[in-house]
Amino acid sequence: MPAAEPSPSAAQVLRQRYVRRLPDALGELAGPAHGSVQLPLHVAWSGVTRFDLGRPRSRMSMYRTVLAEGQHDDLIALLNQDLLIAKWPVLRTLISRAIRDVWEEAFPELASARPAAAA
Repeated sequence: MPAAEPSPSAAQVLRQRYVRRLPDALGELAGPAHGSVQLPLHVAWSGVTRFDLGRPRSRMSMYRTVLAEGQHDDLIALLNQDLLIAKWPVLRTLISRAIRDVWEEAFPELASARPAAAA
């Protein structure tokens, strides 16, 4: 009788969930760069659903929510490539390690946008 395959860890399952949602390239991210955004309930299912991209806290909150809860098509429709890259050094500190690692491994331009380590 063959040995049973070990079950993937919770971290591996979570990581795979985020990998499957990724766009093929950051250039696909065609979300708005300014204005007000109303997130669909399947993304913002708990709490605030309208975000003002002109307000830094509101913008970061929206990006955190979309990165954590959005499906592939949500990421493309709601995230803006230029905003994501510009705000990544701060945003990466506000999201889970699993999300951060998946995005930085898939898109080296994000990893290079992070602040240099203190010497």
